Amino acid sequence: MQIVETTNEGLKRAYTVTIPATTITARVEGEIKKIAPQVKMPGFRAGKVPANLVKKMHGEAIHQDALNATIREAMDKLVADHALRPAMNPDVALGEGYEQGKDAELTVSLEVLPTIAAPSLDGLKLEKLTVPVAEDAVTEAVERIASQQQRFETKDGAAADGDQVIIDFTGKLDGVEFDGGKAEKAPLVIGSNRFIPGFEEQLVGIKAGDERTITVTFPEDYQAKNLAGKETTFDIVAHEVKAPAESKIDDDFAKELGLESLEQLQGLLKGQLEQETAGLTRTAMKRQLLDQLAAGHDFDVPPTMVEAEFSQIWQQLTHEASHEEDPEAALAEIEAEKDDYRKIAERRVRLGLLLSEIGQSNGVEVTAQEMQMLVAQAAQQYRPEDRQRFFEYVQQDPMMAAQLRAPLYEDKVVDFLIEKAEVTEREVTRDELQAAIEADTDGEKSVEAKKPAKKAPAKKAAAKKEDAEAPAEEAAAEEKPKKAPAKKAAAKKADDAAEGAAEGGAEAKPAKKAPAKKAAAKKED
Repeated sequence: MQIVETTNEGLKRAYTVTIPATTITARVEGEIKKIAPQVKMPGFRAGKVPANLVKKMHGEAIHQDALNATIREAMDKLVADHALRPAMNPDVALGEGYEQGKDAELTVSLEVLPTIAAPSLDGLKLEKLTVPVAEDAVTEAVERIASQQQRFETKDGAAADGDQVIIDFTGKLDGVEFDGGKAEKAPLVIGSNRFIPGFEEQLVGIKAGDERTITVTFPEDYQAKNLAGKETTFDIVAHEVKAPAESKIDDDFAKELGLESLEQLQGLLKGQLEQETAGLTRTAMKRQLLDQLAAGHDFDVPPTMVEAEFSQIWQQLTHEASHEEDPEAALAEIEAEKDDYRKIAERRVRLGLLLSEIGQSNGVEVTAQEMQMLVAQAAQQYRPEDRQRFFEYVQQDPMMAAQLRAPLYEDKVVDFLIEKAEVTEREVTRDELQAAIEADTDGEKSVEAKKPAKKAPAKKAAAKKEDAEAPAEEAAAEEKPKKAPAKKAAAKKADDAAEGAAEGGAEAKPAKKAPAKKAAAKKED
C-alpha cells in the first residue's frame, strides 16, 4: 500500500492511498475458501462446490465486502503511521474508474485536532454563590401543593363561580348529536376556563337535579372542522354542586399525600429546594470556570467540528422559532445574530478540546461501570426487543459511544477543576444567582441567554384534557392560553454547555479513530 501526503496546511490533511489489486484479490480468494464448505448447489455434495462456481455465484458481494474491509484497514494504517488525531470522520473517495482487478486509488481528506499544551491549573479562583433556603419558601411550596390538592364538599343551593358541578352533557349541532360531545358525571369547576368560551358561565345558578340547555359557539380555530365557528347546543343535567373546602395544612394533610407528618413534608420540600439551588450554584461556578479557561486559551479549532456544533445549535433555535406565535419575526431575530451563534459554537469546541486535554493529562476517566449505566439509560428510549441491538451498536460504533460518554466526562473534568480551584463562598439571593448565570461575559452570552424571548402561544385548537378527564369532554373543552414562560437559562445543565465544553467533544474526540465511510468503498453504478 502506498500513501502520499498531498496537503498539510494548518489542521487540514489530504492523502492519496493506493491499495494494490493483489491485496484485494488475496482477501477475496481467502473469503471464497472460507465460505465454500457452507455453499450448497444442486448436483454437488455439501462442501464440494468448486471455488470458481462459488466465485461466480457470490463473487460480486464477496469482492465488495473485501474492498470495504481493505479500505478500513488502510484508513487505520494511515491514522497510525502518520500519528493522526482526526477531528471528524475522514472523507474517503474511491476513484471513479475503479473496477475489479485494478489497484484501488483513494483520496482521503480530513481535519486533525490541534496540539494543545497541558494548561496550568494554578491560579484558578472561583466564587461559590449560595442561596439559603428560607422558611417562607418552604411554606410557599407547601401552600402550592395544598392549592393543587383542592377539595370540594357537597353543598345545597345554586352553583357559583369557583364551585364544582358534576354534570351530564350532550352536544348537538343543528339538533343532531356530534361525536365527542357527550359525557356523564363529568366534574367541572366553574371559572376554570377549561371548556369552550361561554359554556361554564351558563352553569352559574344551576342546582342539583336541574336540567337546562345552553347555546355556545365553537372557536373559529377549533380542531374539529365541522364544529369550528359553529353555534351548538348542550343539554345539561346537574347531579351535584360542590363548594371549595378549606385545605387545612396539618399532619392529616401530609398523610393524605402518603407521608407521616407535616414536618416530614416540610423536610422533603426543603431538601428539594436545597438540591435545586445547589444545582444553580454549580452552574454559576462552571460558568466562571469556563470563562477563565476561554480567556486564557486561544488556538485554532477544526472548522468541521465548529460547523457540526453550529448546525446543532441552529437546528434547535430554528425549531423553537418555528413554534413561536410569529415564526417569521422569531426567525428574523435569530438570523440577525447568526454570527454570534457561530462564535458560541467555536467556543464550545475549543473548550471541549481543552477540557479533554486537561482530563487526559490528569487521569480523569469514565469507568466501564459508568459507561454501562450510560448505555443502559440511553437504551430505555427503545422498545425492549430493540435494546440489545442498541447495546451492540454502541459497542461497534466508537462515535456513538463517544457521544454518550462526553457529557459525563465533561462533568467529571469540571468537578476535578473545581476541586483544584481556590473557592470562596458568598450568600446571595436567588435572583442574584440567576443573574450571575445569565450574565454577559466578554460580550458573549450563552445560547440560552441569546434565545428570542418567548411570546405567549396562541390558543391551541385541539381540546387539551387532563388525564383524569373523560374522553367525551374533548369537544367541549378549550385549553386556556398559557403565559409566556420566563427564561430558564439558569436551570439548564451546567451552563447548558452552550458556553462551553463538550456535548460530544470533551473526552473522546482526540482518542477516536475515524472509520472509513462504507459508502466510499462502493463502486459507482
